[in-house]
Amino acid sequence: MGDIKEVLEKVSKNHGKPLASYKLIYDSPQNQLEPIYYWILDFVNNLGFTVEKIADNFMSSPGSGHFSEMGQRATLMQQQGTKISADLHQLIKSTINLLYDLREFEQRLSHYEDAKSKDKKRKEAGVLALKQIWLDSVDLPKRGRGSIHQMSADLGYVTLRDAFMIANSVEDVEKMAAKDGTINDAVKRIMIPRIDEFLKWQDFSYKELRKRESIERNYLRSQIETIKLYSAWMKPYFKAAEQLRQKGFDKNAALVNAFSTSMFELTLFAKQKVTAPKQVKGYNIRRDYNSILLINFQYRGHLAQKAEKGNYAFAFGGRVDITFDAYSLNEEELKLMKKKMESEDFEEGLKYSFDIAEDALKELKDDFDYFLKSKEERDKEDKEKDGGASQDINPFTALFDLFKPSSYSSSAKKGKEVEINDEKDIKPDNWVEKHLRAEAANTAAARLYTTYDVYKKAHRMASSSDNFDNYSESKVSPKVEKIGDVFKGAGEKKKGKYE
Repeated sequence: MGDIKEVLEKVSKNHGKPLASYKLIYDSPQNQLEPIYYWILDFVNNLGFTVEKIADNFMSSPGSGHFSEMGQRATLMQQQGTKISADLHQLIKSTINLLYDLREFEQRLSHYEDAKSKDKKRKEAGVLALKQIWLDSVDLPKRGRGSIHQMSADLGYVTLRDAFMIANSVEDVEKMAAKDGTINDAVKRIMIPRIDEFLKWQDFSYKELRKRESIERNYLRSQIETIKLYSAWMKPYFKAAEQLRQKGFDKNAALVNAFSTSMFELTLFAKQKVTAPKQVKGYNIRRDYNSILLINFQYRGHLAQKAEKGNYAFAFGGRVDITFDAYSLNEEELKLMKKKMESEDFEEGLKYSFDIAEDALKELKDDFDYFLKSKEERDKEDKEKDGGASQDINPFTALFDLFKPSSYSSSAKKGKEVEINDEKDIKPDNWVEKHLRAEAANTAAARLYTTYDVYKKAHRMASSSDNFDNYSESKVSPKVEKIGDVFKGAGEKKKGKYE
């Protein structure tokens, strides 16, 4: 993700400056980073905050063992993910071919349905279409020069093809060959077995085509389920490969190629919704306000392998700089912050991998929805359209859920949401919201100092008996006017903090 400090400068009302800030530097070659990180993470969670990790970067010098170890793991993840991806693309290709086959089946079956229609013109069109198919795909490949096409063109049976297209039964052939008929006995002897064969082919091929259409429809359903399964298998490998990619410290002078040095950066984003203070109880609040804690860990040190019962792990020792910052943001500012961070850096490699499958199939989604449902289901849906939306029973829809990014907000707001694309789209705080922002700021500053102070005391570090004077409440506290009784005279006005 992008640098959150730069994003907060554009989003927050205080131009990115924290309401309160503390810094702790801990340097020990023996002690590890994990206990420090997890102590703070658990403590903030216990304070009632929802904690999200928004930055997790690392980089090791090429001369270190950690560099080669992480490189090998990343390569293994890439190879496994690429292998599954290749199989997935073959599945997608075969699925598209199945779709084209089903389209041809449906078109062919429509001729059979027309041939059985009670409407005279529609029935005639269906029968003529089936006869043309039989002549081209059955009679000609099977008989060659003895086919109706070749005999009409080469052997002088000029009326043979026209007579075949006109006759619909053996009785029709008999009538056409009667006295003063349109065909002679030679044509009649050829026509009778051909018409009989066509009628049998029409009945048999319809049943077989229906059977094949049902088989391929079920096969298409199984292929889509397999695509969903392969997509679920592929995701962890590409995600792990992206997480193992070293980034974030390219220009840092402390990272020397020949040294055995590693650097980490971790950033925790803690959010807690504030309740309305007594001054604004009962007012209609249009958006939530949150106390925000931003805790950043900058680690620099040496990693050594530590063997434990036949296995080994890396022991982290060195220096860690911990920065504690407090902010107060409303829901619109949070959404804009998230959007800007994602636009700057949203794991481009991972996004590309999944967009291939999604974009390849998205254009055909309507066709998949159509063919995965039987004719009875489609007819039932058409009837239910007037009464309301029907339930989606198509398993193909679930495939696209795998590619959708998770929503930043835990619950959607009721009603129409306004798109927030820029700082200008965020409405200024009204009188009620100024009190809410002040309450969020006070809570964030208090919780931030509690985290900082209790950590120091729990680890026997020097701490202050009183709060540090680095938080100015006047930055966020609203100016409140006391209004006197209008029946007794003008109201008395006084500026200051709300009580």
